[in-house]
Order: sequence, then C-alpha cells, then structure tokens
Amino acid sequence: MASLIDSGTILLDLDEDGVAHLRFNRPEAANGLDVPFLQSLYTALMRVNGEPSVRALLITGEGAHFCAGGDVKTFASKGEALPDYLRQATQWLQICSSALMRLQAPVVAAVHGFAAGGGGFGIVCAADLVIAGESAKFMLGATRVGMAPDAGGSVTLTQLVGLRKAMEIALTNPTITAAEALDMGLITRVVGDDVVKDEGLALARELAAGATLALAATKRLIWDGLGANVESRLPEEARTVSELSGTADSREGLAAVIERRAPVFVAR
Repeated sequence: MASLIDSGTILLDLDEDGVAHLRFNRPEAANGLDVPFLQSLYTALMRVNGEPSVRALLITGEGAHFCAGGDVKTFASKGEALPDYLRQATQWLQICSSALMRLQAPVVAAVHGFAAGGGGFGIVCAADLVIAGESAKFMLGATRVGMAPDAGGSVTLTQLVGLRKAMEIALTNPTITAAEALDMGLITRVVGDDVVKDEGLALARELAAGATLALAATKRLIWDGLGANVESRLPEEARTVSELSGTADSREGLAAVIERRAPVFVAR
C-alpha cells in the first residue's frame, strides 16, 4: 500500500487493487469541519483525481464518528466574523461535494458513529454508495443551529428520499438510525459495527475490479441527471448560510450545542 498523504487532518492511501482510502483524521473534534480541514480534503480529492491507477475511493473517519458536521466551537469563536468564515467554509465544502460527484472513480462512504451536518450528512448524500454500521446515526441538523443545508443537500437529499421526507428531515432534524436510513433510501447497506470499514473496503475493491470506464460513464450519466440542479443551487446555499450565520438565532444555536441545552430562538 502506498501512502499519498501520511499526516494531517486528511490521510490518503492507495492499495494495489486501485482503491484509494481517504480518512478524516480529526478524531478529537469528531472529525468536525473547519476551513483548513476542508482545504486539506480538497487537496486529497484532487490527488485522487490525478492518480490514473485509482479505480475506486473509500471514505472513512478516524475515532468514534465518521463526521459530526461543522466544528461548532471554531464557528462560535468567530463572533461577528462568523459570516465571512462560513462563507469560506461553505465554498470549500461545496467544492469538495462537487468533486465527489464529478470524480470518475466510484465513491464509497463507510459510516460509523454520527454523520451529521454538511460535512457528515452532506458527504453521505454526495457519495455514490454508503455502507453504515448498525449503530450509525444520521442528522442534517442545519436548522437546529439556525443555519440552512449546504454541500448540495438541498437537492441531493430530496432526490434520495423524496420531497416530504426531505422536508421532515430538514425542518425537524430527527436523529435517523441506520435501519431508518436504509429504509428511506439514504444509504445502501447496513452491516455490523465491527465490520463496517471492512465491508466498505470490500465494496470498493469490487468496484475497482469492475469495468472502470463503464462505471465512470454510468456514474456521470446518473449524477448529470441532477447535477445541473445541484450546482445551480450551490451559490444560493452559500449565500443563505452566510446570511443566517450573522443572526442572533445562529449564535444561540451554536451556543446551545456547545452547552448541551435546548436553544431559545427569537427570530432575529
């Protein structure tokens, strides 16, 4: 196995079967997203894109969670500068989610723990296939902290689960079990917690052994069927998230998550 990126918040290896393994590596922050993390993620995805021997990509998270979303402590520390910071973060996240959809190699996400927010839930929606451990949980969570969906989720989620279920998820922020996620079409397969990464790797290897050009073309055709809709919504998602992050409700939402209490929103 060759190590392409062996240190930092994103790790990347390439095995002899043509499977690139990308690992989120901020376990102390539940693999929460900040701008440097997202910049490193984009660099890794471009490295994958530039490696002709890559035939499938597997994404996993180090530590207890796949990705718990944005790094709320970093966001809260920005104060009045939060809109500018989130404008940057959202743009980097959108570039990464678009890169996953446009990558020629099939993308498999193997999820354990929580997949939440734009970073966790959004990347799940942007992956081609998703394997989840039986105790994995999913939460969109944007409106819970006074924000709006990003990473293209305002389009991809509806395509995956349908309009009514997408509205319910986006507006009420339920914690979705792996079994529920499978039933609604959000993910591909549920496996035992102790084998989720192994099963993800096995699926990635199966794809890597397939007809690479045909898989890439098929992936492109399917994503292109909604790709124009996704990409046309990204600027509006970014504008909305940045605008909302300057509100009192957004600051209250972040504080409530950090302090582990229910938020009190005042509509301003």
